[in-house]
Amino acid sequence: MHVYGSAASSGTGHLKQSVAGRAGLVAGLAAVAGLMFGLDIGVISGALGLIAQEFSTTQIQEEWIVAAMMLGAALGVPVASRLSFVWGRKRTLIIGASLFICGSMSCALAGSVGVLIVARIVLGLAVGVSTFTAPLYIAEVSDPAHRGAMISVYQLMVTIGILAAFVSNALFSYFDAWRWMLGVVAFPAVVFLIGVLFLPHSPRWLVLRGKRDAARRALLELRGPVRGVADELNEIDAQCRDGGNGFALFRADRNVRRAVFLGVMLQCIQQFSGVNVVMYYAPRIFGLAGFPEHAGLWGTASAGAVNVLATFLAIWLVDRWGRRPILICGLVVMSLSLTVLGGILGGGAQYGVRQVAAVGVLLSFVAGFAFSAGPLVWVLCSEIQPLRSRDFGIACSTVTNWIANMIVGASFLSLLDHLGRAGTFWMYAALNALFVVLVILFVPETKGLTLEGIERNLMSGVRLRMIGRGATGPAPDHRAAS
Repeated sequence: MHVYGSAASSGTGHLKQSVAGRAGLVAGLAAVAGLMFGLDIGVISGALGLIAQEFSTTQIQEEWIVAAMMLGAALGVPVASRLSFVWGRKRTLIIGASLFICGSMSCALAGSVGVLIVARIVLGLAVGVSTFTAPLYIAEVSDPAHRGAMISVYQLMVTIGILAAFVSNALFSYFDAWRWMLGVVAFPAVVFLIGVLFLPHSPRWLVLRGKRDAARRALLELRGPVRGVADELNEIDAQCRDGGNGFALFRADRNVRRAVFLGVMLQCIQQFSGVNVVMYYAPRIFGLAGFPEHAGLWGTASAGAVNVLATFLAIWLVDRWGRRPILICGLVVMSLSLTVLGGILGGGAQYGVRQVAAVGVLLSFVAGFAFSAGPLVWVLCSEIQPLRSRDFGIACSTVTNWIANMIVGASFLSLLDHLGRAGTFWMYAALNALFVVLVILFVPETKGLTLEGIERNLMSGVRLRMIGRGATGPAPDHRAAS
């Protein structure tokens, strides 16, 4: 018999709340890595014009000042993959925080374009390490009921970092202080470095390294003394029982390859949506719509604010609606917004109307990304990889993210020259329409399921878009997988 108002029931509720709060605090601190990532994305949009004035840069040099960070990130991911497996997720986050401090200070002190590009590569190494390790760590310490929201907090911190960078850019622009724009990342990096020292190790990583007792203590720290800890530890044990890891499993097992290719596809969807065209070149886009420099920078800050607010929506919806419907809805909004933006920038409206409409559709595009592809791609990529090859699989998808990001950042100005304003944005609109089809065909729904249950279906050969179905129940479908 259940007595809903009893002290026992109340005590259990308080215990669950404190357990969720403990894991949430740990995941939230790890997500601060996203804040620094967001700052690095946002600061260059405001600093680029001032850097160009001081160093008299060419268009190609401008593109590579932007793209150098992505090159460093692509190089940093495989390093992080190895370090996170051998030294652990926690120690790798410490290395990432240290690189953030060194890279941002080097950017602020750069005396030439060449030095600045090298410093941006170092900063990119930090970003690559953190974007690989933080979502992986958060996924491994979170409980299934809150995992989507907790990983989405990482993306929320990215958007807050972008907004903070846009606002600081607008303020520092009045003093032409681009060095301060680039140096602000060092301050949260110091705070993050201190905080990470107090994080527990990932229990799944501890099991992989044969440290079962330490894994049990980490789970008790994260979950509290609840009955499910023993079951969760046994399930992690079962996934680690067979030998093999990483590239060896990728070569040997078709199902591991399916998971890796799905992660790569998801990151291509996120980056070729065109969102970082806005993040890196928003002042330039506002300039195309006829805004003066300072107005363009404050317009960019408004895009950052919408980015943050829409990410809150994603956190609220991700474990309620699920991943697939939100992702499809966001991509549709993004495709329509870019279609309209291309028409506006192509000159199809009067000057005053064009400015207002350009702001509206640009903010609509940012909102569409922020409540869908922005957080959900990181959520899905951290959920779909089998435990024994998770480091390798997430490394592949994250490297893809940064290579695609680099292509977008290094090509936008050239695309404007060759395709024109309208053609460039219509190209990205068409890509987003294509991505809707790919999500429908291949992306699974993983809401509320254990990582181990998703892995069981994947490794049994269930079609990719079905691996979230019945992840704890019915036998899987062994027919040809998509």
